[in-house]
Amino acid sequence: MRLFIRLFTCAFLLGLTLVGCSTTRTYYSDAQVIGPYTPAVKVGNFLYVSGQVAFKPGTTELAGDDIEVQTHQVLDNVKSILANAGYDMSDVVQCTVYLKDMNDFTKMNQIYGTYFAQGRYPTRTTVEVSNLPRKAKIEITAVACKTK
Repeated sequence: MRLFIRLFTCAFLLGLTLVGCSTTRTYYSDAQVIGPYTPAVKVGNFLYVSGQVAFKPGTTELAGDDIEVQTHQVLDNVKSILANAGYDMSDVVQCTVYLKDMNDFTKMNQIYGTYFAQGRYPTRTTVEVSNLPRKAKIEITAVACKTK
């Protein structure tokens, strides 16, 4: 039984290495942050982008009070972090959108769709939350993958 567990563990770890989960990590921290986190971490071919709110570049001030302005700024922030790491919006494979008010979904969705090529949208989860940092209306996380 122990031999089986060891073989299974080795096969699992080898599988993770083959799909891009390596021990080599690159941390991208040029963006302004308000806590102990990194804006993006590259692991293998994947780039994990931390949740972005609508901070104006280089500040911790929100870009505006309405969902349209904040959605544009959040996606511009994601785009900037991707570019800093050598990725672009076409590399994004998954996003999670956190909305303070689900009634803003339609407005957010119309803007969100313009940042990706039609028919090549990343997978997405959207949830309503009770609050966001600095009373933002939206926060978006992203995962990007660059093919070799």
